Amino acid sequence: MSEPTIPGTDTAAEPAHDPELLQLTTRAFDLARHGDTDTLAAYVDAGVPVNLTNDNGDSLLMLAAYHGHADAVTALLRRHADPDRANHKGQTPLAGAVFKGADAVIRALLDGGADPRRGTPSAVDTARMFGKDDLLKLFGL
Repeated sequence: MSEPTIPGTDTAAEPAHDPELLQLTTRAFDLARHGDTDTLAAYVDAGVPVNLTNDNGDSLLMLAAYHGHADAVTALLRRHADPDRANHKGQTPLAGAVFKGADAVIRALLDGGADPRRGTPSAVDTARMFGKDDLLKLFGL
């Protein structure tokens, strides 16, 4: 598990060292991974940054998308999560959802404004790689 960082602070690249803050952010990432939509939404509503990332650059949205939790993805997007925020490898939530074959997540991300051409590889590149012509059509290609 990667240590969380606190975006938007002067020490955004520094690991969070406060034990309570570390516990809170670890819990938020776990909620995203496990698709606990209601609790995750409550955390964000209570002040956890919706675009919180770990030291790999994976956001709450990325983790929810990659693990196939369309409801959590939708809840985060409604709270203004950045649908195109790439991790440190250049991967976006949409490309991850295409890789995993998570159709409901793909649709939720597109409905939330995700750009299939963003990221490295992009969702378009990933769909081409796996011969997913239906997704290429969905992406307008």
